[in-house]
Amino acid sequence: MADTDLIIFDCDGVLVDSEPLAAKAYERVYEKHGMPGVGTDVIAQCIGMKQADIIAKIRDLTGHHFPDHAQDDIWAETKALFTEALVPTEGLVPFLERLALKRCVASSSSLERIHHSLAVTGLAGFFGEAIFSSSMVKRGKPAPDIFLYAADRMGADPARCVVIEDSPFGVEGAVAAGMAAIGYTGGGHSHAGHGQQLVAKGARTTCASWAEVEACLGTLGMAA
Repeated sequence: MADTDLIIFDCDGVLVDSEPLAAKAYERVYEKHGMPGVGTDVIAQCIGMKQADIIAKIRDLTGHHFPDHAQDDIWAETKALFTEALVPTEGLVPFLERLALKRCVASSSSLERIHHSLAVTGLAGFFGEAIFSSSMVKRGKPAPDIFLYAADRMGADPARCVVIEDSPFGVEGAVAAGMAAIGYTGGGHSHAGHGQQLVAKGARTTCASWAEVEACLGTLGMAA
């Protein structure tokens, strides 16, 4: 892949170190509604999914049926935690300042959550309106829909796009879209075996820092 038209960034766990905070929000809200036991081990199996799919997965894993009327509570708790403590992943800002390639965000989160995350971390200016949510397409990750939609909106050939993802579902979706995927393991939720999981889903390589991502782009012929 000698030339790249577009770099597509996932948001949660890639641009912002949000996954530990999001897991805490789910745990608190489920406990509030009398459903304990939704800890990090459960949420770890849901990373990369949109909220409706996370709720369904938690139900499958725990038997907890979260009430439809209370789903707004999840975002309310998450938003409060993000406002208080969300930060960019380490080393991201200098990387984005040097990045000359066209870029966009393609996330499983709602547009409101993406915009809030980028605003409170000071990252919004790096992406402008080039922000795409799984709410805009029929199927969430691991389906390729959001990546193909983002490439189309950005006027890019999917075969000339690079996706930076931290979740197996995200990597799977990027590969299904015909894009090159780099697995990012620099977030606070990363764990032993994380990189191997991403490679197993088709990531070209994995990087634990943005300096590694920058070097990787050069090695793969995708100069930043």
